Amino acid sequence: MTKTYDILNAAHDFDSSQHQIAPIGCNVTLPRRKFRLNAMLKQKRLALINDVTGFGRCSVTVELPIISALKIQVCPLPTAILSVHTGFKNYFMDDFTDRMNFYADSWQKNSLTFDAVATGFFGSAAQIEIVRRVIKTFPAAVIIDPVMGDHGKIYRTYTREMCRRMRELLEFADLVTPNLTEACELLGVPYPEGGVVSDSELATMAANIAAKTRGGRVIITGATLAAGDGSDITNFIFDGGQVSVVTSRRLGGDRSGTGDVFFAVAAASWLNGETLTAATRKAADFVAKCIAHAEQLNLPWNWGLPFEEFLTDLR
Repeated sequence: MTKTYDILNAAHDFDSSQHQIAPIGCNVTLPRRKFRLNAMLKQKRLALINDVTGFGRCSVTVELPIISALKIQVCPLPTAILSVHTGFKNYFMDDFTDRMNFYADSWQKNSLTFDAVATGFFGSAAQIEIVRRVIKTFPAAVIIDPVMGDHGKIYRTYTREMCRRMRELLEFADLVTPNLTEACELLGVPYPEGGVVSDSELATMAANIAAKTRGGRVIITGATLAAGDGSDITNFIFDGGQVSVVTSRRLGGDRSGTGDVFFAVAAASWLNGETLTAATRKAADFVAKCIAHAEQLNLPWNWGLPFEEFLTDLR
Protein backbone atom coordinates (compact mmCIF):
# COMPACT_ATOMS: atom_id res chain seq x y z
CA MET A 1 0.00 0.00 0.00
CA THR A 2 2.95 2.27 0.58
CA LYS A 3 4.21 4.30 -2.37
CA THR A 4 7.74 5.67 -2.52
CA TYR A 5 8.52 8.82 -4.46
CA ASP A 6 12.13 9.24 -5.62
CA ILE A 7 11.81 12.99 -5.25
CA LEU A 8 11.26 12.65 -1.52
CA ASN A 9 14.64 11.03 -1.00
CA ALA A 10 16.75 12.62 -3.73
CA ALA A 11 18.37 15.08 -1.34
CA HIS A 12 19.58 12.26 0.92
CA ASP A 13 21.66 10.75 -1.93
CA PHE A 14 24.04 13.71 -2.05
CA ASP A 15 27.26 13.15 -0.07
CA SER A 16 28.78 16.56 0.66
CA SER A 17 31.76 14.96 2.41
CA GLN A 18 33.13 13.89 -0.97
CA HIS A 19 33.25 17.45 -2.30
CA GLN A 20 35.86 20.07 -1.55
CA ILE A 21 35.42 23.83 -1.61
CA ALA A 22 38.13 25.43 -3.74
CA PRO A 23 39.60 28.88 -3.03
CA ILE A 24 38.32 31.70 -5.22
CA GLY A 25 40.25 31.88 -8.48
CA CYS A 26 41.17 28.18 -8.61
CA ASN A 27 40.12 25.95 -11.49
CA VAL A 28 38.51 22.74 -10.36
CA THR A 29 37.42 19.75 -12.42
CA LEU A 30 34.45 18.00 -10.82
CA PRO A 31 33.95 14.27 -11.35
CA ARG A 32 31.28 13.81 -14.00
CA ARG A 33 29.27 11.39 -11.87
CA LYS A 34 29.19 13.76 -8.91
CA PHE A 35 28.17 16.67 -11.09
CA ARG A 36 25.16 14.74 -12.37
CA LEU A 37 24.22 13.83 -8.80
CA ASN A 38 24.43 17.45 -7.72
CA ALA A 39 22.19 18.42 -10.65
CA MET A 40 19.47 16.17 -9.18
CA LEU A 41 19.11 18.44 -6.19
CA LYS A 42 16.28 20.93 -6.44
CA GLN A 43 13.83 22.72 -4.23
CA LYS A 44 10.56 20.86 -3.77
CA ARG A 45 7.39 22.54 -5.03
CA LEU A 46 3.88 22.08 -3.63
CA ALA A 47 0.57 23.08 -5.20
CA LEU A 48 -1.66 24.21 -2.34
CA ILE A 49 -5.40 24.11 -3.13
CA ASN A 50 -7.04 26.02 -0.30
CA ASP A 51 -8.80 29.26 0.57
CA VAL A 52 -7.12 32.61 1.18
CA THR A 53 -8.47 34.33 4.30
CA GLY A 54 -7.51 37.89 5.18
CA PHE A 55 -7.78 37.69 8.97
CA GLY A 56 -7.84 34.85 11.46
CA ARG A 57 -4.62 32.97 10.66
CA CYS A 58 -5.89 29.96 8.75
CA SER A 59 -5.56 28.12 5.45
CA VAL A 60 -3.10 29.56 2.91
CA THR A 61 -2.09 32.54 5.06
CA VAL A 62 -0.83 30.06 7.67
CA GLU A 63 0.35 27.19 5.50
CA LEU A 64 2.34 29.21 2.95
CA PRO A 65 4.81 30.81 5.39
CA ILE A 66 5.22 27.64 7.47
CA ILE A 67 5.83 25.32 4.52
CA SER A 68 8.15 27.93 3.00
CA ALA A 69 10.11 28.06 6.26
CA LEU A 70 10.63 24.32 5.81
CA LYS A 71 12.27 25.03 2.44
CA ILE A 72 9.42 23.99 0.13
CA GLN A 73 8.06 26.37 -2.53
CA VAL A 74 4.30 26.88 -2.13
CA CYS A 75 2.09 27.66 -5.16
CA PRO A 76 -1.48 28.48 -4.06
CA LEU A 77 -4.55 27.66 -6.11
CA PRO A 78 -7.36 29.54 -4.31
CA THR A 79 -10.70 27.83 -3.71
CA ALA A 80 -12.25 30.93 -2.13
CA ILE A 81 -11.31 34.37 -0.88
CA LEU A 82 -12.58 35.30 2.58
CA SER A 83 -12.28 38.52 4.55
CA VAL A 84 -12.23 36.56 7.83
CA HIS A 85 -12.82 32.86 8.43
CA THR A 86 -16.24 31.40 9.17
CA GLY A 87 -15.60 31.45 12.90
CA PHE A 88 -16.50 35.15 12.81
CA LYS A 89 -20.12 36.28 12.85
CA ASN A 90 -19.78 38.41 9.72
CA TYR A 91 -17.59 37.36 6.82
CA PHE A 92 -17.29 38.02 3.10
CA MET A 93 -16.62 35.00 0.88
CA ASP A 94 -15.92 34.95 -2.86
CA ASP A 95 -16.28 31.43 -4.27
CA PHE A 96 -13.42 30.86 -6.74
CA THR A 97 -14.97 27.85 -8.51
CA ASP A 98 -15.50 29.53 -11.89
CA ARG A 99 -11.85 30.60 -12.09
CA MET A 100 -10.05 27.51 -10.85
CA ASN A 101 -9.95 25.72 -14.21
CA PHE A 102 -8.48 28.78 -15.96
CA TYR A 103 -5.92 29.07 -13.16
CA ALA A 104 -4.87 25.41 -13.47
CA ASP A 105 -4.85 25.63 -17.28
CA SER A 106 -2.30 28.43 -17.03
CA TRP A 107 -0.06 26.24 -14.90
CA GLN A 108 -0.30 23.45 -17.46
CA LYS A 109 0.39 25.75 -20.43
CA ASN A 110 3.48 27.02 -18.65
CA SER A 111 4.68 23.42 -18.21
CA LEU A 112 4.76 23.64 -14.43
CA THR A 113 5.38 20.51 -12.37
CA PHE A 114 4.95 19.79 -8.67
CA ASP A 115 6.37 17.37 -6.17
CA ALA A 116 3.15 17.38 -4.19
CA VAL A 117 -0.46 18.56 -4.37
CA ALA A 118 -2.20 19.40 -1.09
CA THR A 119 -5.86 20.23 -0.57
CA GLY A 120 -7.83 22.00 2.16
CA PHE A 121 -11.03 24.06 2.33
CA PHE A 122 -13.42 23.92 -0.64
CA GLY A 123 -15.91 26.59 -1.63
CA SER A 124 -18.35 24.31 -3.51
CA ALA A 125 -19.04 20.69 -4.41
CA ALA A 126 -18.01 21.40 -8.01
CA GLN A 127 -14.48 22.14 -6.84
CA ILE A 128 -13.94 18.50 -5.94
CA GLU A 129 -14.16 17.50 -9.60
CA ILE A 130 -11.78 20.34 -10.47
CA VAL A 131 -9.32 19.07 -7.87
CA ARG A 132 -9.56 15.56 -9.33
CA ARG A 133 -8.58 17.04 -12.69
CA VAL A 134 -5.66 18.97 -11.18
CA ILE A 135 -4.36 15.83 -9.48
CA LYS A 136 -4.51 13.89 -12.76
CA THR A 137 -2.88 16.73 -14.71
CA PHE A 138 0.05 17.18 -12.32
CA PRO A 139 1.31 13.76 -11.18
CA ALA A 140 2.74 14.12 -7.68
CA ALA A 141 2.39 13.00 -4.10
CA VAL A 142 -1.11 13.94 -2.91
CA ILE A 143 -1.91 15.10 0.62
CA ILE A 144 -5.58 15.50 1.51
CA ASP A 145 -6.63 17.59 4.48
CA PRO A 146 -10.38 16.85 4.26
CA VAL A 147 -11.57 20.12 5.81
CA MET A 148 -15.25 19.75 6.67
CA GLY A 149 -15.83 20.51 10.35
CA ASP A 150 -14.82 19.96 13.95
CA HIS A 151 -16.30 18.82 17.28
CA GLY A 152 -19.01 16.85 15.52
CA LYS A 153 -20.30 19.82 13.52
CA ILE A 154 -19.92 20.62 9.83
CA TYR A 155 -18.80 24.13 8.83
CA ARG A 156 -21.56 26.52 7.82
CA THR A 157 -20.43 26.80 4.19
CA TYR A 158 -20.35 23.02 3.67
CA THR A 159 -23.25 20.94 2.32
CA ARG A 160 -23.96 17.24 2.69
CA GLU A 161 -23.05 16.81 -0.98
CA MET A 162 -19.63 18.38 -0.37
CA CYS A 163 -18.98 16.05 2.54
CA ARG A 164 -20.07 13.02 0.54
CA ARG A 165 -17.97 13.94 -2.49
CA MET A 166 -14.90 14.57 -0.35
CA ARG A 167 -14.60 10.78 -0.19
CA GLU A 168 -13.93 10.76 -3.95
CA LEU A 169 -10.48 12.24 -3.36
CA LEU A 170 -9.30 9.42 -1.11
CA GLU A 171 -8.34 7.17 -4.02
CA PHE A 172 -5.63 9.66 -5.02
CA ALA A 173 -4.26 10.30 -1.52
CA ASP A 174 -0.82 9.34 -0.31
CA LEU A 175 -1.54 10.95 3.06
CA VAL A 176 -4.85 11.99 4.67
CA THR A 177 -5.05 14.16 7.80
CA PRO A 178 -8.64 14.31 9.15
CA ASN A 179 -9.68 15.34 12.61
CA LEU A 180 -12.18 13.05 14.36
CA THR A 181 -15.23 14.80 12.88
CA GLU A 182 -13.80 14.54 9.37
CA ALA A 183 -12.75 10.91 9.87
CA CYS A 184 -16.35 10.08 10.78
CA GLU A 185 -17.60 11.93 7.69
CA LEU A 186 -15.18 10.11 5.41
CA LEU A 187 -16.42 6.77 6.74
CA GLY A 188 -20.09 7.71 7.04
CA VAL A 189 -20.24 6.78 10.74
CA PRO A 190 -21.73 8.74 13.68
CA TYR A 191 -19.57 11.09 15.69
CA PRO A 192 -18.84 9.48 19.08
CA GLU A 193 -20.64 10.85 22.10
CA GLY A 194 -18.63 13.65 23.67
CA GLY A 195 -15.96 13.26 20.99
CA VAL A 196 -14.24 10.56 23.07
CA VAL A 197 -12.85 7.39 21.45
CA SER A 198 -10.71 4.42 22.35
CA ASP A 199 -7.36 3.71 20.73
CA SER A 200 -8.82 0.57 19.15
CA GLU A 201 -11.63 2.63 17.59
CA LEU A 202 -9.08 5.08 16.20
CA ALA A 203 -7.05 2.18 14.81
CA THR A 204 -10.11 0.78 13.04
CA MET A 205 -11.10 4.18 11.64
CA ALA A 206 -7.59 4.94 10.43
CA ALA A 207 -7.22 1.52 8.80
CA ASN A 208 -10.58 1.86 7.04
CA ILE A 209 -9.68 5.29 5.68
CA ALA A 210 -6.22 4.09 4.63
CA ALA A 211 -7.78 1.20 2.72
CA LYS A 212 -9.53 3.73 0.48
CA THR A 213 -6.26 5.53 -0.40
CA ARG A 214 -3.33 4.73 -2.68
CA GLY A 215 -0.68 5.54 -0.06
CA GLY A 216 -2.09 3.92 3.07
CA ARG A 217 -1.11 6.79 5.36
CA VAL A 218 -3.49 8.52 7.76
CA ILE A 219 -3.12 10.89 10.72
CA ILE A 220 -6.30 11.33 12.77
CA THR A 221 -5.60 14.56 14.60
CA GLY A 222 -6.68 16.11 17.87
CA ALA A 223 -8.55 13.15 19.36
CA THR A 224 -9.47 12.62 23.02
CA LEU A 225 -8.98 9.08 24.31
CA ALA A 226 -11.53 7.43 26.59
CA ALA A 227 -8.72 5.99 28.71
CA GLY A 228 -7.45 9.45 29.68
CA ASP A 229 -8.80 12.27 31.81
CA GLY A 230 -9.28 14.64 28.87
CA SER A 231 -6.09 16.58 29.55
CA ASP A 232 -4.23 15.11 26.56
CA ILE A 233 -4.64 15.44 22.81
CA THR A 234 -3.87 12.37 20.71
CA ASN A 235 -2.73 12.20 17.09
CA PHE A 236 -3.16 8.66 15.79
CA ILE A 237 -0.83 7.62 12.96
CA PHE A 238 -1.44 4.76 10.54
CA ASP A 239 1.45 4.25 8.12
CA GLY A 240 1.13 1.29 5.79
CA GLY A 241 -0.14 -0.97 8.57
CA GLN A 242 2.15 0.37 11.28
CA VAL A 243 0.48 2.41 14.01
CA SER A 244 1.84 4.93 16.50
CA VAL A 245 0.49 7.66 18.75
CA VAL A 246 1.77 11.16 19.46
CA THR A 247 0.26 12.73 22.58
CA SER A 248 0.45 16.33 23.79
CA ARG A 249 -0.92 18.15 26.81
CA ARG A 250 -4.07 20.15 26.14
CA LEU A 251 -3.39 23.87 26.54
CA GLY A 252 -6.22 26.38 26.91
CA GLY A 253 -9.35 26.23 24.78
CA ASP A 254 -9.84 25.56 21.09
CA ARG A 255 -8.27 28.02 18.66
CA SER A 256 -8.97 28.52 14.98
CA GLY A 257 -6.29 27.57 12.49
CA THR A 258 -4.69 25.00 14.80
CA GLY A 259 -5.28 22.23 12.27
CA ASP A 260 -3.78 24.30 9.47
CA VAL A 261 -0.61 24.95 11.47
CA PHE A 262 -0.37 21.24 12.32
CA PHE A 263 -0.99 20.22 8.71
CA ALA A 264 1.65 22.60 7.33
CA VAL A 265 4.41 21.36 9.61
CA ALA A 266 3.52 17.67 9.33
CA ALA A 267 3.04 17.65 5.55
CA ALA A 268 6.19 19.61 4.80
CA SER A 269 8.30 17.55 7.19
CA TRP A 270 7.04 14.33 5.64
CA LEU A 271 7.75 15.64 2.14
CA ASN A 272 11.25 16.46 3.32
CA GLY A 273 11.84 12.79 4.15
CA GLU A 274 10.97 12.55 7.83
CA THR A 275 8.97 9.59 9.06
CA LEU A 276 5.27 10.20 9.56
CA THR A 277 5.67 9.78 13.31
CA ALA A 278 8.57 12.24 13.48
CA ALA A 279 6.67 14.72 11.30
CA THR A 280 3.63 14.43 13.57
CA ARG A 281 5.71 14.97 16.70
CA LYS A 282 7.33 18.06 15.20
CA ALA A 283 3.92 19.44 14.23
CA ALA A 284 2.40 18.74 17.66
CA ASP A 285 5.32 20.40 19.46
CA PHE A 286 5.16 23.47 17.21
CA VAL A 287 1.40 23.82 17.72
CA ALA A 288 1.79 23.51 21.49
CA LYS A 289 4.38 26.27 21.51
CA CYS A 290 2.12 28.54 19.47
CA ILE A 291 -0.91 27.85 21.66
CA ALA A 292 1.06 28.61 24.81
CA HIS A 293 2.09 31.97 23.34
CA ALA A 294 -1.49 32.71 22.27
CA GLU A 295 -2.55 32.13 25.88
CA GLN A 296 0.16 34.50 27.09
CA LEU A 297 -1.05 37.16 24.66
CA ASN A 298 -4.67 36.50 25.67
CA LEU A 299 -5.71 36.35 22.01
CA PRO A 300 -9.37 35.71 21.13
CA TRP A 301 -9.91 32.12 20.00
CA ASN A 302 -10.74 33.13 16.43
CA TRP A 303 -7.55 35.14 15.92
CA GLY A 304 -5.59 31.92 15.36
CA LEU A 305 -2.10 30.99 16.50
CA PRO A 306 0.76 33.54 16.62
CA PHE A 307 3.05 31.20 14.67
CA GLU A 308 5.06 34.13 13.31
CA GLU A 309 7.02 34.28 16.56
CA PHE A 310 8.46 30.82 15.96
CA LEU A 311 8.95 30.48 12.19
CA THR A 312 12.72 30.62 12.54
CA ASP A 313 12.60 27.62 14.88
CA LEU A 314 11.45 25.34 12.06
CA ARG A 315 14.07 23.13 10.47
